[in-house]
Amino acid sequence: MILLPTIFSPIIQYVAIANSNEIVFENEDNYQKQTYRNRYYIYGPNGKQLLNIPIIHNKDKGYLKTKDVLIDKSYSWQKLHIKSLQTSYRSSPYFEFYEDELLNLINNKFKYLIDLNIQSFQLILDFLQLDLPYEKTNEYHLEYDNTIDFRNLVNAKSKSEYSFKNYTQVFDNKFGFISNLSILDLIFNEGPNALEYLENHKKLLF
Repeated sequence: MILLPTIFSPIIQYVAIANSNEIVFENEDNYQKQTYRNRYYIYGPNGKQLLNIPIIHNKDKGYLKTKDVLIDKSYSWQKLHIKSLQTSYRSSPYFEFYEDELLNLINNKFKYLIDLNIQSFQLILDFLQLDLPYEKTNEYHLEYDNTIDFRNLVNAKSKSEYSFKNYTQVFDNKFGFISNLSILDLIFNEGPNALEYLENHKKLLF
């Protein structure tokens, strides 16, 4: 299965991951805006909330490969993300069990966005207690004949809707159930049950 590495991917991408035997991450594509490469959505006190990783945009007209995208360190994005996550999830059942490792990752001074994304993937696998090998592509192909291609899941503007079963969320008494948020939302609210939840939604993609 081939995927694009994203930051704290939406739940549907982890449905694909949890129901796969091996992951191949696209490493040679051109960077595109408005994708989950550098953004994720959480359930905040005011509803669906976007958290964004600032990047240094390519100023010339040439294409920039995703693997070459630099994180813009002139912004204190880590403080905003940590504060938002703590405000949103400190009262969730399992946040305290994952908080230290999550904050250590966010506070790490990554240079390249793709390194942060791969490390976030590995951290989520640890949280899910999921042992899954992965590798990176060495060249770009528009299409693959013998590989399930889920690179389209990176599109944050996709109109696709998925019928996820409701689980309890911190602010659902205010705004109801919000589907397909960051995998963090599922983990903080469901803890050890998160992996089974992902496995049970296999039919949404396969």
